[in-house]
Amino acid sequence: MKSPNQHILVIGMGGTIAGLAKDPENPSAYRAGQIALENLIQTVQPGTGVAQGEIRTLQLANIDSRDLSEALLTQLGFAVRVALDNPDVLGIVVTHGTDTIEETGLFLDAVCSKQAERLGKRVILTGAMLPSNHPQADGPLNLQAALHWAQMDLETCPAVVFAIFAGRVCLARDLAKRHTSELNAPLRDAPSSPVHLINPSWLSRIRRIQADSGPDIAIPPEDAWPWVEILTSHAGARPETVLHWQNQAIQGLVIAGTGMGGVHSAWHKPLQAIAEKGVAIVKASRVGAGHVHLHLPETDPAGWVAAGSLTASKARIALQLALYAATEAKQGGKSMTWQDFFARIAVLPE
Repeated sequence: MKSPNQHILVIGMGGTIAGLAKDPENPSAYRAGQIALENLIQTVQPGTGVAQGEIRTLQLANIDSRDLSEALLTQLGFAVRVALDNPDVLGIVVTHGTDTIEETGLFLDAVCSKQAERLGKRVILTGAMLPSNHPQADGPLNLQAALHWAQMDLETCPAVVFAIFAGRVCLARDLAKRHTSELNAPLRDAPSSPVHLINPSWLSRIRRIQADSGPDIAIPPEDAWPWVEILTSHAGARPETVLHWQNQAIQGLVIAGTGMGGVHSAWHKPLQAIAEKGVAIVKASRVGAGHVHLHLPETDPAGWVAAGSLTASKARIALQLALYAATEAKQGGKSMTWQDFFARIAVLPE
């Protein structure tokens, strides 16, 4: 720490890390978002290099993350931006529920990553898979590791938006919860590195992404998020599932397709009709891992884009940000489309 006023800011959003189980031995029966952030900080053991007096807290929410709203994302995004601009804040840790942490990870990466890089400050998302009163609660160790990572030397690893679980660190945009109960579920299949032993190939990937990524995307006001829904293609899919939306004020659809993003043939005509009305279409996959590419395995309709490595839930956030950014660009006399902005978020070096 360089002065008495400098500190790590911890922003609390709730989640299992702040949860309480009725029976500590039965972690499946619990309520998320029950413990105040200041009490969570007290569970951190010495060894992070940050004393408790050098930590400040901001309880932005204390919810079960399945109830995360777009308004809360807006509030979080602006809180992080303000904290990054504060010279007394050396780094930011966000405690968050794991159910929707992948949406928040993609969001913060898209709207704050370049600012964090420019100012040399890290933003770290973390949480827990076990409630706070479980005998083997993982929250304290995850929070301790996040505090350690927040103020590590920049020569060790650059400053962008990260996430930490179960002793490993990944880019926040790579989060995807792929297991219901494992302690590393949010980054189970993500490119990652041990917190205390940096993987050179992982670090090289981060530097490539930094070099190729564009400026931060605008944060929509709380009441200005575009309306985007996710539809999952499946056996026996009916056209009525798509036709339901043709007279709604919806602005985008993400299709969680089968395999490489395949869409049931019963949806082809209604999706084409809804796209002709100006609804943005992104094809993703319900598989959970791998890439989705445009015009594979068959030619896609004009105007569609592919989600790349983004899950359907992350592709939805990316599409909402892209649609809002395109509207802002049009009002400013610029010709960038939502497809341009979506590519800026989704298309990264392999």
